Amino acid sequence: MSATTTTCAPFSRAVVGAMKKLYPPALADSSWDNTGLLLEAPFISSRRQSNNVLLTIDLTRAVADEAISLNSSIVVAYHPIIFRGLKALTLANTQQQTLLRLASHGISVYSPHTAVDAAPGGLGDWLADIVTGTKTSYNRSSSDADAEGRSGGPRGESEENASVNKDQGLRPPMFKLNHHPSQTQLRLVKQSSPASTGIAHTRRPVVPQSPELESHPGAGMGRVVHFKEPQSLHTLLDRIGRGLNNPKGFPIAIPQNTSVSDITISSVGICAGSGGSLLSNLDVDLIFTGEMSHHEALAAIEKGQVVINLFHSNSERGFLSEVLAEQLENAVVREWSKIRTDESGDEHLKEALAEDDFEVIVSEADRDPYGFVILNDTE
Repeated sequence: MSATTTTCAPFSRAVVGAMKKLYPPALADSSWDNTGLLLEAPFISSRRQSNNVLLTIDLTRAVADEAISLNSSIVVAYHPIIFRGLKALTLANTQQQTLLRLASHGISVYSPHTAVDAAPGGLGDWLADIVTGTKTSYNRSSSDADAEGRSGGPRGESEENASVNKDQGLRPPMFKLNHHPSQTQLRLVKQSSPASTGIAHTRRPVVPQSPELESHPGAGMGRVVHFKEPQSLHTLLDRIGRGLNNPKGFPIAIPQNTSVSDITISSVGICAGSGGSLLSNLDVDLIFTGEMSHHEALAAIEKGQVVINLFHSNSERGFLSEVLAEQLENAVVREWSKIRTDESGDEHLKEALAEDDFEVIVSEADRDPYGFVILNDTE
């Protein structure tokens, strides 16, 4: 490769190669989705980025600021920041402004989106692991879980202000705003026999991948779980809460004239993000997704189904720290080593290829746009 060839940073190319092997673009729903390398920032040897990749669900201005401050080489954003064709790139549009800022700092952007949903061991299976208690690729340390149970998670700014006001003898604010944290404190554990843990069940895709990829057998959109023995809804709610790092709450819809304690679940339809169109015609007891419309939820409970919504991106975000970070780190080791070997003779890239160390970082700024307003007792 000559010095005049325009390309993105070698480390960015290693990340893209790793993501494509983990989650091939062929698994994505190309009828509407937009996956792949969405922003390819030119590599400039005199302004070299750090060998780190930032993982996020949504590429917001705050996440872009984080990537710039980290001097990241590339951002892997689960949701595509570009969905449709662009006729112009201007600073007037906030999302285009983010892309232009990242490009000016030499930071590329890759989006895998529905390829992650469909892949075996991807988002669909992570959510299925949560409802079945089958932590196949990760496990929380008991000390972390106990600490979170005692403290209820990190205090938000409003809660801190309430404490200050109370100490000063002033009336505390009537509410506090809580957001689900972007990261979870986890201890990753490789298990030799994943099937030996959790609740006995079978699972399959809602829509199997066709044609099936030889490298990713069993892929497909969504998951359907059938329990060998019916599970109480109360037990599943507890399992979901713990699996999602104890959020402040999430919406649930149950059929009228029933109560949570009366309901048992034998089958679950699962879809990360917005699952209405994929799950609405399934014959299952529970629909477990990120969001459904008002009328879709009404239709479900009229059929006797239960609906659990997690808020759209809160059904996806924990996957980054619990699964993807380690997957990507292992895959990048191989891709980075190959690039460093294959391109070692290129003097233009000599400095960029000198370091074998790199880092996979999960965004601390990424969060769902919705939080919970929790009203204080004013009596």
